[in-house]
Amino acid sequence: MRQVKSCTPSARARLEGVTTATFGMAAFLFGAAEAGAAPCLSVTLTGTQGGPPVFQGQAGAGTLVRYGNDDNQCGSVFLQFDTGRGTTQQLSKLGVPVGRINAVFFTHMHSDHTEGLADMMQLRWHFRSQGPKVDLVCSGDAKSPFGHILSCDKYARHIGDPLLQSGEIAQRLAENKKRLSGGPANLLNVTTFDPAEAAQVVWSSGDVTVSAIRSRHIPGHASYRVDTPAGSVVIGGDAGNDNPKPPRAASTSDQVETLSNGADILVHSTIHPVMGPDRDSGFPPPIFYRQSTASDLGALAARAGVKTLMLTHLIPPMGAAKQGPYPIPGGALKEQDYESAARDSGYAGNVVVGTDLATVTLPER
Repeated sequence: MRQVKSCTPSARARLEGVTTATFGMAAFLFGAAEAGAAPCLSVTLTGTQGGPPVFQGQAGAGTLVRYGNDDNQCGSVFLQFDTGRGTTQQLSKLGVPVGRINAVFFTHMHSDHTEGLADMMQLRWHFRSQGPKVDLVCSGDAKSPFGHILSCDKYARHIGDPLLQSGEIAQRLAENKKRLSGGPANLLNVTTFDPAEAAQVVWSSGDVTVSAIRSRHIPGHASYRVDTPAGSVVIGGDAGNDNPKPPRAASTSDQVETLSNGADILVHSTIHPVMGPDRDSGFPPPIFYRQSTASDLGALAARAGVKTLMLTHLIPPMGAAKQGPYPIPGGALKEQDYESAARDSGYAGNVVVGTDLATVTLPER
C-alpha cells in the first residue's frame, strides 16, 4: 500500500496555479496539434441512483472520465470515480472493457459508491490476470466518531473473499494456472492519502493530474479534480457543508467550492429541497443535511465560474413516487424541477440533470 501526503500549502492558490498552467499547456498543445489530433476530455455519468435504493434499473453512483485526442475518441486514459452497482454493465454500453480502466477513485466507503468494484475486478482477473494492475486511490483508514474504522485498504484486500471461500477462485485456477492465486485483490494497487484542507495531487499520468481535498459526508470522504490540457472536471461525491445542520450559509462544501474554482465541469450528488424537514416527507433530517441541495449547488457553480453543472446521485430519482420508503411531497419530480432549483440561485451555465450515461465532452464542438 502506498500513501500520498499533502505537500500543498493552499488549495486555492495551488488550483489557481494549476488552472493557469493547464490553460497555458492547453494553448501550447492546441497550437502544436494543428497538424494532428486535438486533446479532448469526456465525462460520463455511469450511474445516477441516489443512495442504496434502486429505481427502474438505474446504476449506482459513478463517473467515468476519459482523456485523449480526437483520433482515439478521448481514449488514452480511463479514470472511474466511484463504482456503484452495475458499473461493469454501464462501461460495456460505452464500449469500455474493464481492462481499459487505469485507475479507480473512491469518494467514500458507502456501498452505493463501491459495491461494483468486486464485479469489475473479478472480470479483469478472469481475462487479464497478468495485468496491468489497477490503481485504487482512496482515503486512508478513517475512524468514525462511533468508534469503528472505515477502510478502503481492507475493502480492497478482501474484495475477492466470497469467491475464495466458495471455491470459485480455486476452480478457475484449475482451469487456467496463469491466473493470480489470490483472486481479484491481487490486481489492485492501493494508494491511500490523508484528505486535507489543502488540495493535494494523488495521481498523475502524462498530461492528466488528479487532486483531492477533504470534504464532509462520512469520515474519510474526499472530492477530486481532474486537470488536463482539454479541460478540468471536479467530482464532488456526496460532499456537504462542514456544519452538519442549520444555521449555516449553505448546504454545499467550502472545500469543494475551492476545488471547483475555474473548473469546466462540476459533477455532484444532489438532493432536492422538497425532501427537507420542512416538507414533511419523513426523510431523516441528518441524512438530508449531509447532502448538497440543487439550489445551493447552482450558487456554488456560479461563484466558482463552473461552465457545466452535472447533477447526479439524484435524491429523489426523477419519476419516483418515493425515495426508498419516503414519499415525495407533491409527487414525482421531473428534469425541470431539478434544473429550476439549480437556476434559482442565478446560475446561467449549462445544467445536466443526470441520467445514466449522460456525457459531456470538452472542448465543445
